[in-house]
Amino acid sequence: MTAKLRISDQDVLLVVDIQNDFCPEGRLAVPRGDEIVPVVNRLATRFKHVVLTQDWHPRGHLSFASTHPGRKPYDTIAASYGPQILWPDHCVQATSGAEFRKDLQIAHAQLILRKGYHPNIDSYSAFYENDRRTRTGLAGYLRERGFTRVFLAGLAFDFCVRYSSEDAKHEGFDVVVFEDACRAIDVDGSMLATRKTFNAVGIRCVSADIVG
Repeated sequence: MTAKLRISDQDVLLVVDIQNDFCPEGRLAVPRGDEIVPVVNRLATRFKHVVLTQDWHPRGHLSFASTHPGRKPYDTIAASYGPQILWPDHCVQATSGAEFRKDLQIAHAQLILRKGYHPNIDSYSAFYENDRRTRTGLAGYLRERGFTRVFLAGLAFDFCVRYSSEDAKHEGFDVVVFEDACRAIDVDGSMLATRKTFNAVGIRCVSADIVG
């Protein structure tokens, strides 16, 4: 029998990008992304401390294929900070696609962190923009609040959850991912690559049922 995880005041749940555009019928839909919402809602009731992230792109963002004539979604370009996958326009500021799912019910969340609002830098991680130099300030917030362990759930497992998890680990936090409270896009083997990286750096993937 698997031992239950006990949640303490030093733990925080980071809920990543559960927004309309990442769910079915959205502009960048993660397959079955809507299925995780009830699981995340239940998980959130077990945590006193919750942070939500929200993708928040300006129109004409560098990462949009529509910004680059002749390019299509899932092409890769050379950005100033390295390779950048091009995406369909999604989570554009002040549009319905950027809004949180209406069935996401976490009224006690203490912070909403918006990312991806720099027009020339994409942002997968909740801790750093994709240039790996521009910080969001989340690490400092978590440290100042006294948190030592970060649990993650959300969309997508192999992009924003992955990079947020890796950066949380890099910043010195213990990291646990609720894999059944995530869904993946799986671009060019990104899901397998995520599992390998998590295993290599010591990020645990567990079921939401393990929370005591």
